[in-house]
Amino acid sequence: MGKVIVWNLVTLDGYFEGAKKWDLDFHMQAWGPELEALSKEFGKKAEVLVFGRVTYEGMKAYWTTTEDETEVKAYMNALPKIVASHTLEKSDWNNTRIVKDIAGELAQLKQAIDKNIYIFGSADLVASLLQDDVIDEIMLCVVPVLLGKGTPLFKPADQSKPLKLLESRPLVSGGVILRYGTEKKAA
Repeated sequence: MGKVIVWNLVTLDGYFEGAKKWDLDFHMQAWGPELEALSKEFGKKAEVLVFGRVTYEGMKAYWTTTEDETEVKAYMNALPKIVASHTLEKSDWNNTRIVKDIAGELAQLKQAIDKNIYIFGSADLVASLLQDDVIDEIMLCVVPVLLGKGTPLFKPADQSKPLKLLESRPLVSGGVILRYGTEKKAA
């Protein structure tokens, strides 16, 4: 059975992007050989990538035009991708499909596969999937910077969500990888 895993870089004060959309300059404070290796590992462990509409548009724009011929670019363009959207009708990014009922789709998909389903970025999508109890793991790289303003990764919620620490790993850059398992609601 596959797992639904959220992956993101966040500042110490909880932002996953700066004050402007796609302001990700703070990523460079954590980037290095360790995160590069982890990024390559995602391509080997992934069955499918999932994005909200806004993240999808930014990822598509970058990964289909970058001239950097890397292993990460290869899997970003080759892997199956699902976009959670009620407004998009079609996609012209290789191997991508649009899904309106993303919680139902992911619940079924993870039963049918052995590899992981990764959600990159997509704060609004993450909020809805946490509420729907679909996410199995949250994996963050906490970047050692207080940004002061930006877009928070986690949105206010009606109730708390218990998490279990699975791993904490310091990086040479001063960043820290944190992996948390989610506790599922009682049936």
